[in-house]
Amino acid sequence: MSSPAAPASTSSAAPSRSARDRILDAFEDLLAEQSERAATLEAVAARAGVSKGGLLYHFASKDALVDGVLERFAADLAQDIEHMRAAPDGPVAYFLRTSIPSDNRLERVIVAIARLAQASDARASDALADAQRQWLSELEAVVGDRMVARTIMLIGDGMYYNTALLPAANTVLRDETDLQELIGLVERLSARD
Repeated sequence: MSSPAAPASTSSAAPSRSARDRILDAFEDLLAEQSERAATLEAVAARAGVSKGGLLYHFASKDALVDGVLERFAADLAQDIEHMRAAPDGPVAYFLRTSIPSDNRLERVIVAIARLAQASDARASDALADAQRQWLSELEAVVGDRMVARTIMLIGDGMYYNTALLPAANTVLRDETDLQELIGLVERLSARD
């Protein structure tokens, strides 16, 4: 589930991805790498290795592609929330650790949906807002204070910004030691009495 599948091979070692999944992967990739405008039906079909007719068999329109991506995002988000709840070092540490870019499926789909939201797709904006509410709710349940939970989310946003958008200039979060110290500090500050 972490990245688009390689082209199908005749080997029986790994099952090939379905055409539907390859189409959604291609749509997400084009959105994340370029823009909503670049993710035309023709470009998606070419990237997925299917004919335009094959694409239309699975998704009758670009709107249907958006619906497909949003459905996958909802499933990915539910899985992330479960991982957050079950994390051995706790939800706060999990949230902060996963605020550092790691080139995984969830991150890719969030970027893709953000591109749709930038193009004024209300469904995409709603999906991102819902994700934020769910993460905030999980953090609040652990720390017991909505404002502290919001602060943790803002710290995570800052971590993402510094490590994804300013990697060469990032002097704030340099290595695992910095991350571990930050997690320890946040956990001490958010500890319940």
